[in-house]
Amino acid sequence: MVRYTDVCKSFGDLQVLDHINLAVKPGTVHFLIGASGVGKSVAIKILVGLLGADAGRVELDGVDVTDFDEESFYPIRRRCQMIFQHSTLFDALTVLENVAMPAQKRFRLLRRQAENKARQTLKLVHAENLCDRLPSTLGQGVQKRVAIARALALDPEILLYDEPTTGLDPVAARRTDRLIQEMAHELNLTSLVVSHDLASVQGIGDWVTFLHRGKVHFDGLPAELFASQDETVRGFVHGAGRRWAPKPL
Repeated sequence: MVRYTDVCKSFGDLQVLDHINLAVKPGTVHFLIGASGVGKSVAIKILVGLLGADAGRVELDGVDVTDFDEESFYPIRRRCQMIFQHSTLFDALTVLENVAMPAQKRFRLLRRQAENKARQTLKLVHAENLCDRLPSTLGQGVQKRVAIARALALDPEILLYDEPTTGLDPVAARRTDRLIQEMAHELNLTSLVVSHDLASVQGIGDWVTFLHRGKVHFDGLPAELFASQDETVRGFVHGAGRRWAPKPL
């Protein structure tokens, strides 16, 4: 389980996270939502040591990782793979090479072994026919699937998604949603998803945490979020509803 207890983070005079408390249960798709700049991405970067917390505690399976040094974070990063908003694939490498190279280095595999592992993970994300393609020839949605395959090739326990559907057309966004759900349920992976996409939350979310002004304002089931009469929650949901309309509950 991932647990945040009274976690604070400021940048200069701006307090982004103000004593947040949340728990991410194993095997769930847990959404972290809120307005831009509210600290969603900051929270997941603290988990893997890309940023440090100013106060509070972050635990992974009961182990406090808050004050880990860079070397101590290596095993944490092996267990938690982060998939950034932009795919960060290497343009000069084929899809197969992009997925195989990190696994080859991580597990000290022969090239053929790494490529076989890459093919297996590409099959999981329905991209096995793209091995010889270059990333620049692929759409954003397909690049996202390849980035997920690259993370899966490292055998993580937790996937951290930073705005996985941002910039995608509606069809590609829903395909990405289904893939996130498939990976969570079929591979028993924990997924912490930073998103503005309320269609994703309602479609595949097991749990949702809404951050507002640096604090956890709502923490519960997606259905409870959309049914909430809280003024702040309704303002966020209906503000996003200019682009998206919730299904009837």
